[in-house]
Amino acid sequence: MAVSIRPVSSKADRKRFVELAYTLNAADPNWVPPLRMEALELVTPGKNPFYEHAEQQLFLAERDGALAGRISAHIDKLLLAMPAEQGGGPGIGNWGLLEAVDQETATALIAQAEDWLRAKGMTSVMAPISCSIWEEPGLLIQGHDHPPTVMMGHDNPAYQGWIEPLGYSGIKDLLTYDLDIAKPFPPLVQRIVSSGERNPRIHIRKVDRSRFDEEAALILSILNDAWSDNWGFVPITASEIAYTGKKLKPIVFEDLIRVAEVDGEPVAFMMTLPDLNELMADLDGRLFPFGWAKLLWRLRKPRVKTMRVPLMGVVKKLQATRLASQLAFMMIEYIRRDSVANYGATRGEIGWILENNQGMRSIAETVEGKVNKIYRIYSKTL
Repeated sequence: MAVSIRPVSSKADRKRFVELAYTLNAADPNWVPPLRMEALELVTPGKNPFYEHAEQQLFLAERDGALAGRISAHIDKLLLAMPAEQGGGPGIGNWGLLEAVDQETATALIAQAEDWLRAKGMTSVMAPISCSIWEEPGLLIQGHDHPPTVMMGHDNPAYQGWIEPLGYSGIKDLLTYDLDIAKPFPPLVQRIVSSGERNPRIHIRKVDRSRFDEEAALILSILNDAWSDNWGFVPITASEIAYTGKKLKPIVFEDLIRVAEVDGEPVAFMMTLPDLNELMADLDGRLFPFGWAKLLWRLRKPRVKTMRVPLMGVVKKLQATRLASQLAFMMIEYIRRDSVANYGATRGEIGWILENNQGMRSIAETVEGKVNKIYRIYSKTL
């Protein structure tokens, strides 16, 4: 039967859009079901502040009356305002959240997303982006043999072979690094940390959860400064940081997020999260009737194998200096110690890191991190 594509136009369709991912990935042992309520919020205007600066259309594919795939097409006004050398600029649209039962369905869905973007005046597409660069950017092309960590994507390995023949070329790879944190870091790192500890100008502190909003605003200000020249960067808005902070607050632990101060000025931070995927892999994305109680109990004092570092930043004025690297190593080492002692963690994951971010890649490799996953972002002229 031929594939038919229709736009999502109702709450019921939006729910079907979300549920399809659980159906199509059920047989993949390395796919971790996200919480359904969060997956639905992600694609719901009025719930997700992404839509304050973006326009989106969701599509469903059907064959013989049964759902066979899905895709989103969207335009982020903040990306359109970014300079071309950072991956932005006028005319760039996106698609993402692709799920399909076969290549024919994927081809039809991508063509529909491209048509929608053309009709909106877009001249090129950068994909997959689901939905913002801050969500789950890129297609997993390496590392399908183990589950993703919290807030990272996992894709059917067949998708790469379905997307690339449609004229899509890779423009940027995003890397994650796996490291053994049960053992001390190499002697070089220990010497750098010890030297920093003797420097009276440097102070590495834990965040204060009782001042959550203030600390979140501080980290946002450092992040927007530190990442502002990075490829793919779009500013995080105040409403987005409030939304994300509300979601992250239950898994924010003071000893896992550090702020580095130099002469009393906050200049860097490192955020680490316990791998929530380990704690909810058996919940099938459902909090009710018993999932909520299980998750709350597990979060009281989480014991996890893996810690993920999703964000780290040093203000621009210190980047490319020896001090910046020293602050990074100090924060990594302090969090490593607490991750092992307080949470039983043995593994860390740093990323994602842009393939051409030599500074961060050097730091990850100096602590003996190895690339374990690669996510690729593609581009195509429409």
